[in-house]
Amino acid sequence: MKKKLFITAALLCSFAVVFAFFADVNGEWSGVLSTPDGNEYPLTYTFKTDNDKLTGTAQNPQGTVDITDGKIKGDSLSFNVEANGTKVLHNGKYFSTGDSVSLNIDFNGMKFHTTLKRAVQK
Repeated sequence: MKKKLFITAALLCSFAVVFAFFADVNGEWSGVLSTPDGNEYPLTYTFKTDNDKLTGTAQNPQGTVDITDGKIKGDSLSFNVEANGTKVLHNGKYFSTGDSVSLNIDFNGMKFHTTLKRAVQK
């Protein structure tokens, strides 16, 4: 009986930790995308999680677009955004200790990397 109670309590604690993790990704994140020609583009993402689904918006100098096909599993996340009719693939990893997201972006075969930090609340 004690063993079942312990296992149940351990599972509940594990789920609580996982849900707390997902809550940490929610919110506004910002970074800068640097291109090989030296240009820099500010990026802002607003993430919303619901279990393993990731939604929200992405904002760049050209405007705001919805995040599509978003998934989150453990500390890994992936999603797409559309830019000028092209699907831009995003894959990344959330680092709770540094409160940052390491993000790889694939735009028509060109690969970019950026690090997002949680935006400061005003």
